[in-house]
Amino acid sequence: MGHHVLMEPHGSPAGILQCEIYLLLLAGSCSGLKVTVPSHTVHGIRGQALYLPVHYGFHTVASDIQIIWLFERPHTMPKYLLGSVNKSVVPDLEYQHKFTMRPPNASLLINPLQFDDEGNYIVKVNIQGNGTLSSSQKIQVTVDDPVKKPVVRNHPSTGAVEYVGNMTLTCQVEGGTRLVYQWLKNGKPVRTSVTYSFSPQNNTLHIAPVTKEDVGNYSCLVKNPVSEMESEIVTPTIYSKPYFLKIKDAVSNLVHYRTSYTIQRLEKFAQKAKSLSPLAVITGISLFLIVSMCFLFIWKKYHPYRVIKQKLEGRPDTEYRKAQTFSGHEDALDDFGIYEFVAFPDASGVCRMPSRPVPSPDAVSGQDVQSTIYEVIQHIPAQQEDHQE
Repeated sequence: MGHHVLMEPHGSPAGILQCEIYLLLLAGSCSGLKVTVPSHTVHGIRGQALYLPVHYGFHTVASDIQIIWLFERPHTMPKYLLGSVNKSVVPDLEYQHKFTMRPPNASLLINPLQFDDEGNYIVKVNIQGNGTLSSSQKIQVTVDDPVKKPVVRNHPSTGAVEYVGNMTLTCQVEGGTRLVYQWLKNGKPVRTSVTYSFSPQNNTLHIAPVTKEDVGNYSCLVKNPVSEMESEIVTPTIYSKPYFLKIKDAVSNLVHYRTSYTIQRLEKFAQKAKSLSPLAVITGISLFLIVSMCFLFIWKKYHPYRVIKQKLEGRPDTEYRKAQTFSGHEDALDDFGIYEFVAFPDASGVCRMPSRPVPSPDAVSGQDVQSTIYEVIQHIPAQQEDHQE
C-alpha cells in the first residue's frame, strides 16, 4: 500500500522531503499552529463510509498550506496516501478512488471502509509564511460488523427444582465482530457469586444450584464498538422443593383415585347383575317375544296385500282377454298366462253340479269356489261346440 517514506533514495528531493515530514510527525506540533481532532479513536462499520474530521488554526500570514495523510499498521512504516498544496491534491494512484480530501479542509473521507483499512492515520499540516510551522495528529481507526439481535436459550427448558437442579442460559448471536457479552437480571448486571458462573467468553451463564432468589427476568446484552443489541427476556421456571413434592403427590393421588373409582364402578355393576331375579329375566324375554310377534303379524297382514293389489290394478285389460277360450288341444306352452274365472249360468237357468270334485290347492274358498272353477272350464268349450254344430 503506497510508498514507504524512508525507502526513497535520500539523495533525491522527494526522499529528503518525506524524511523531513516523518521527523516532523515524530517531533509533534510547533508553536503558532494547532491541529485538533474530535477523537483519537474512531470506529467504523465495514462497507460504509468513514469521515475523519480535522481542524487546524494559525495566527500568521500563510503563503502556502500543505496537508499530508499517512497510514500505518503496527510494526510497519507509514505509507503515503495523499497530500495537497493549497488547493491542489496529489493522491497516491493506488488509493485515488478510496480516499478523498478537499483542501484547505484537512478532513479525510474513506469510502468504502474495509477490514484492511484498520490502523493509524496520521495527518500533517505545514504552513509557509515568515517561516514554516508544522503540526500533526494521529487517529486510530477500527472496523467492525454491527451486532445482530441475540437469542437466549435456557436448559432445561422445563425448569429446575430448587436446591436440586441446575440451569444454563446461553446467548447466541449470528453476526458481529469483537462481541462483548453482559447478562442482565431484571435490568441489572449479573455478577459472579456462589451460584452464578460464566464461560470464558461470558456468553453462557451457569446457575448451580438454583434457588428461589434466582427467579427473575434474564436477558443478554451484546456490544461491540459500533453497535449493541439486547435479547428478549427469558424467565426460567424454578420449582420450590415442597411445591414440587406436592405436585408429585397430587398426581399420584389422582391416578390412585381414578383407578379405585373404576374398580368400584365395575364391582357395583357386577353386583347389580347378580341381584337380578330369574322372574325379571323371564319377563324381559317375554316382552321381547310379544313385541316381535306383533310386528311380524302386522307385516304379513298389510305388506303382501298392498303389493298384490298394486300389481293387479296396474295390469292392462288385454292380459285378461287372452284366456277367454280353452279347447284343450293347444300346445302346453300356450297354457301359460293369466286366467280369469267367471261363472256363466246355464241356458235353462239351472247350474250344473260337477260330476266329480276338482281338487284345489287353496282350501280357503270352500266347495263353491271349486264348483265355480269347474263350471267355467267345462261350460265354455261346450258352448263353442254348440255354436259349431
